[in-house]
Amino acid sequence: MGNVDSKLNFRKAVIQLTTKTQPVEATDHAFWDQFWADTATTVQDVFALVPAAEIRAVREESPSNLATLCYKAVEKLVQGADSGCPSEKERQIVLNCIRLLTRILPYIFEDADWRGFFWSTVPGGGGGGEELDSRPLAESLLLAVSDLLFCPDFTVQSHKRTGSDTAEDIQSIDSCEYIWEAGVGFAQSPPLNYTHDLNRTELLKLLLTCFSEAMYLPPSADNILNPWVTFFCATDNRHALPLFTSLLNVVCAYDAVGYGIPYNHLMFSDYREVLVEHAVQVLIVTLEHEAGPAAPVGPDNLFVNYLSRIHREEDFSFILKGLARLMTNPLIQTYLPNSAKKIRFHQELLVLFWKLCDFNKKFLFFVLKSSDVLDVLVPILFYLNDARADQSRVGLLHIGVFILLLLSGERNFGVRLNKPYSVRVPMDIPVFTGTHADLLIVIFHKIITSGHQRLQPLFDCLLTIVVNVSPYLKSLSMVAANKLLHLLEAFSTNWFLFSASQNHHLVFFLLEVFNNLIQYQFDGNCNLVYAIIRKRNIFHQLANLSSDPATIHKALQMKKRKKTTTTIISRINSQETISMEGSRPAVPAEPGTLKASLVAIPGTPPLLELSLVTIMVPLLPIKEAFQPESELVRSRLSSVSSSAVYWNPTPDWVLSWKSKLPLQTIMRLLQVLVPQVEKICIDKGLTDESEILKFLQHGTLVGLLPVPHPILIRKYQANAGTAMWFRTYMWGVIYLRNVDPPIWYDTDVRLFEIQRI
Repeated sequence: MGNVDSKLNFRKAVIQLTTKTQPVEATDHAFWDQFWADTATTVQDVFALVPAAEIRAVREESPSNLATLCYKAVEKLVQGADSGCPSEKERQIVLNCIRLLTRILPYIFEDADWRGFFWSTVPGGGGGGEELDSRPLAESLLLAVSDLLFCPDFTVQSHKRTGSDTAEDIQSIDSCEYIWEAGVGFAQSPPLNYTHDLNRTELLKLLLTCFSEAMYLPPSADNILNPWVTFFCATDNRHALPLFTSLLNVVCAYDAVGYGIPYNHLMFSDYREVLVEHAVQVLIVTLEHEAGPAAPVGPDNLFVNYLSRIHREEDFSFILKGLARLMTNPLIQTYLPNSAKKIRFHQELLVLFWKLCDFNKKFLFFVLKSSDVLDVLVPILFYLNDARADQSRVGLLHIGVFILLLLSGERNFGVRLNKPYSVRVPMDIPVFTGTHADLLIVIFHKIITSGHQRLQPLFDCLLTIVVNVSPYLKSLSMVAANKLLHLLEAFSTNWFLFSASQNHHLVFFLLEVFNNLIQYQFDGNCNLVYAIIRKRNIFHQLANLSSDPATIHKALQMKKRKKTTTTIISRINSQETISMEGSRPAVPAEPGTLKASLVAIPGTPPLLELSLVTIMVPLLPIKEAFQPESELVRSRLSSVSSSAVYWNPTPDWVLSWKSKLPLQTIMRLLQVLVPQVEKICIDKGLTDESEILKFLQHGTLVGLLPVPHPILIRKYQANAGTAMWFRTYMWGVIYLRNVDPPIWYDTDVRLFEIQRI
């Protein structure tokens, strides 16, 4: 009954605030204390009892009252941080203020006139300490939250001796001794305390809300740093190092499965999972760093600094094993359906992994130094394959491909792919016996041939990855070899080559893959050589490609009769075999969960759309991000099916790139081997391909092929476009993952567009 009265009193206080037309003095403690002193409301209660319309009404009609409410709530947090919240009543006041600010802040940010409010000092605030009066409100709030995240008996285990009457002084404690979890830079694992986890989660929710001002600014090519993040990660925050370490360790130490008792997640609440989810979100938001000449000048981001300075092998191992364990979690198969917990924050983990590799090159080299990189590769390939038919997960496909592009720029990645693939993760792909390289090629083929139309800008990114790793692949399986030939067959048809200005680049990519494999790995790739010999007519047709106006006109007429690129590609004689046991086909999103439309760069498909609401952000600017070291093949961003740009191919245009097709190596191989294969087939009456493979396996082309070309690797280059894409994608994911309570729902977000279904 008391709880009902508490909610009623809180609601009465809200109504009083919305109906008062005169400013309420900050010294009227009896009035303001109604919001936090005598109530025991949950965060869900606060969101229900403080409607959006009433917050906006106070903001417009009684701005001074809203300003005082914010000021008083921050003042209570500062007082709680100073005192260390020794009593239960003080802790409840602090929690109520945290929840109230989490509710109100988005409505401050959505109004441009209010956005600077927290960065101003409030004169005569009414009894606040000197620090609160002299500092901008935002700084006081952030420092108080930071202190409270290391408050003994509130968010961390107290170190005071049993029986001691004196409470620990929160201002003098060394928070490095109170790091939340063992791992990087900390050896002791404190005992789990669900109350501490719940309180930490509430504070991290408020932190995320503070940082979310970025959501209310339109996307911009300018490098605008988030002032909340900049201050929180600067030297003013004395807890920056222990907090960064706590967040990283909590994420990487988390084991969702635990002892593996079936259905344990249905019987017990896992408060640590909610904390981990918010910890990884705060991490990816705070790890914000703009590089390059256009980067704004400001204080160093300590979180980025600490991340870049991690160097011990045991720390790298802890981080990589933790992330790989969490990324692999959704792939776990059990005999009892739904008996193991599945995490749902894999998109945030992918962004964190990207930032680790981008900011700490030693970590990137550590990842690639051993086969542990494959523990990250397999889940990423699983996500790509699983999301390929769902237009609401285009963003997930982009981040996965982007990570693989980054990794493929290093030689070691290609070398590691030669490890046999034995972990049979159920995926709806053909069964094969081979290496991780085969798995990568088979899944990329699946994405291209059976993904949805909006994935076409990714085709050259997928093929760039294959080109980057191809010089190091020692032995492709027959399945993977056939997939590559099938892609060449599809991309070299006249109607496809002539239907867009850059489609021929895909053929260049594939020919480069074949040339790399023949020149550098001929001995082990008899399956590929056999597939090339069988499909030799494709190469002859390319060499004799007609460029007269009649042929071009006929090809374009054929294009008009085609429905979509992917349906045609998938129909071109692709011999699919039985899928893996336990797999399920990739399916489109449920009806009504998304609307596939987006205001983006003209002529490019949309990027990020997720269920419940449609989040719309610009396309990932891959063209800018990955600069080929060869001028021959440039990245292609335009969509094949783009109707916005009229394209009229000419004979001169066809001749301009046809003369550069790198066919010499393959033609020489065919010239030498085809007569030999035909001769042994006639002489020995061979009809079994295994005998031909055996012959090719022991054959050699030493001295017969052209001089090997230099290996060309396309490296990632940081730029403002990709930084903007990551920020937008990251906030889009965070927006949709925080639905209990729905912190930003129904506010005027401007970083991306939202369409409610």
